[in-house]
Amino acid sequence: MRHGKKINHLGRKTAHRKAMLANMACSLIEHKRINTTVAKAKALRQFVEPLITKSKEDTTHNRRLVFSKLRSKYAVADLFRDVAPKVADRPGGYLRIIKLGNRLGDNAQMAMVELVDFNELYNPNTKQTKKKSTRRAGKKTATENVAPTTETKEASSEE
Repeated sequence: MRHGKKINHLGRKTAHRKAMLANMACSLIEHKRINTTVAKAKALRQFVEPLITKSKEDTTHNRRLVFSKLRSKYAVADLFRDVAPKVADRPGGYLRIIKLGNRLGDNAQMAMVELVDFNELYNPNTKQTKKKSTRRAGKKTATENVAPTTETKEASSEE
């Protein structure tokens, strides 16, 4: 029976589990998408979503609370600077877990965890700017089209 078992211990001691979840959360915030097992993904969702909710209000107290969990000032800065403005109007459900199949080595169920607002495929209403690129060179001015004369060659050789 599972009386009082609220969290998945993931076969680890408390300190190891907290450190692992903090590292996974930092990687998720930095890369916006990670691959892991389904059990770790579900545990990561419970760990990260309250932190993202705290990041919506940028106060010193909230930054310190998030830093105490994440243990990385770069991840905290990225969370408050990049992630929080995108999820400001979302009431919850910041992560998406997509099951990928089983891992070859040990047949563990794998999943991709991603931040919902950072996927352009599932969010078609976001504005996409396509960069215009060509292989040809830009337009040349009139002075560049003129071939160098012998006078300019002699002047440059004298210098």
